[in-house]
Amino acid sequence: MKNSLSAKVFLGLVLGFIIGTMIQYVIPPSWAAAGFATEASTGLGGMFVSMIKLIVVPLVFISITCGICELKDLSSFGRLGTKTFSFYIINTIAAIALTMAIVMWLQPGVGVNLGAMAENVTLAATETPNMWQMVINIIPSNPFQAFAEGNMLQIIFMAIMTGIAIQALDKRGGPAIRSFKMANEIMMKLITLVMSLAPYGVFFLMISLGATLDSSKMLAVAGYIALVVCMFIFMFLVVYPMLVFITTGIKPVTFIKHIREQIMFSLSSASSNATIPVTMRTVTEKLGVSRSVAGFGVPLGATMNMSGAAIYTTIATIFVANAYGMPMTMEQMLPLGFTVLLLSIGAGGVPGGGIVSIGICLHTFGLPVEALAIVAAVDRICDMFCTTANVVGDTAINTIVAKSEGEIDIPMQGQAVTA
Repeated sequence: MKNSLSAKVFLGLVLGFIIGTMIQYVIPPSWAAAGFATEASTGLGGMFVSMIKLIVVPLVFISITCGICELKDLSSFGRLGTKTFSFYIINTIAAIALTMAIVMWLQPGVGVNLGAMAENVTLAATETPNMWQMVINIIPSNPFQAFAEGNMLQIIFMAIMTGIAIQALDKRGGPAIRSFKMANEIMMKLITLVMSLAPYGVFFLMISLGATLDSSKMLAVAGYIALVVCMFIFMFLVVYPMLVFITTGIKPVTFIKHIREQIMFSLSSASSNATIPVTMRTVTEKLGVSRSVAGFGVPLGATMNMSGAAIYTTIATIFVANAYGMPMTMEQMLPLGFTVLLLSIGAGGVPGGGIVSIGICLHTFGLPVEALAIVAAVDRICDMFCTTANVVGDTAINTIVAKSEGEIDIPMQGQAVTA
């Protein structure tokens, strides 16, 4: 346990949050040290997240290209791609349906005077994403711009085309395949090096969080926060482990043990994209998923498998409707579900990305947009768990797909595939 990275990350998470809370509530605000400690922690934590993000774009491109190159033939890629995409969509739809059933039963927000706390806000966007336009935009007109902006769908498209082209060269593509395999090994080593700093990065991120959380607004909507957090915990500690057990035979306790680092990192970073390297390490090194499956499925999942964002948006929208005395009817559930599905697919895998989706949903269904202010005030705590549900869902789906393809070396009880 002493040398366990996950134990060190957990210790950093707890200690950081305790110190951050002390900075906010124990140290007098007049002390310059308190402000300096908060700013320094925010800066150092941000540097760690930036270091992770630094390797995300090349990792996505190289891992997908390498994954396609390692496939036996292109027909298996078509089957793998269709299966992975379908499972992600089904997962999101199921998450939305389950959330609607629970929320319509519990009716969060009833009796809450949200209007007394809300402030005026301005939405950057107020339209539901156009699915056809999203498909068109997958093909980049400028590949350098796609890499510079970190447009994951366009990068994934370019990686797929590169992998297919190399596969089509047959034996002549050997040097390119070896180069991408070596590049992939380098990226895996980079992930290991960066993750060795995770306990410190998480420590500083949690200091920043504890020192800046608005507890008064959190208490005012404590029931809403509790429902959001409990729903996410139920998903990534019960639903996904049981789903993996049913389909692969990996015991829930074993699955949860192997995703501990992923859970703690996603809680601290609140970014699906930044967690891609950790997810890649988890599925390949701990759950035994082959590089060909993980190389394609993990980046795709971080882009479009936003089941956590779908749950978050659904709960927030119905909560606001109830809190303002404008409860949504059963007839509105299907349009709401379809809108949330589109928004979750197009949601950005960055901290606070869910707020944009919630704002668009409120505007679309004629709900008071000013309610977004109070939702945003408690977003940081909700977004942590939202991200965790997203990335654990990615891990579960990739494990299930790998099992169906015979591309997994299932770990023994309590044992990872590699040391």
